[in-house]
Amino acid sequence: MASKVLMVGFHPDVVDYAKWPDLSEEKLTKGLGAQRSALVERGFEARWELIKEAEAGAKALECALKNEMPDVVLIGAGVRKDDDHFILFEELVNIIHKHAPKAAIAFNTNPSDTMEAIERRLQVG
Repeated sequence: MASKVLMVGFHPDVVDYAKWPDLSEEKLTKGLGAQRSALVERGFEARWELIKEAEAGAKALECALKNEMPDVVLIGAGVRKDDDHFILFEELVNIIHKHAPKAAIAFNTNPSDTMEAIERRLQVG
């Protein structure tokens, strides 16, 4: 059975690209899709839960975890590395802890190292 991966990050429409000068909406969209496709090609069942607004995003993650039990949940760097979003980051970690206590929690540093973060937590290859 394929390992289930749920990835959480900001929707490309709402990212403050002034904070990420090497990133654009186009690059982020392409990166998110490429990483999901790479995971699927490697045999993972993977999907993104993209946040457009903090409170709604936290609720969406909670609902997702009540309906599915992922083996690993990845929280993207845009949530984790931006001090303006530390409350959301804290909330997401606690939602994962409460609703998916057996899931590993992974963190990427940018859209291109999502696979490495997932494999690191699942100790795959």
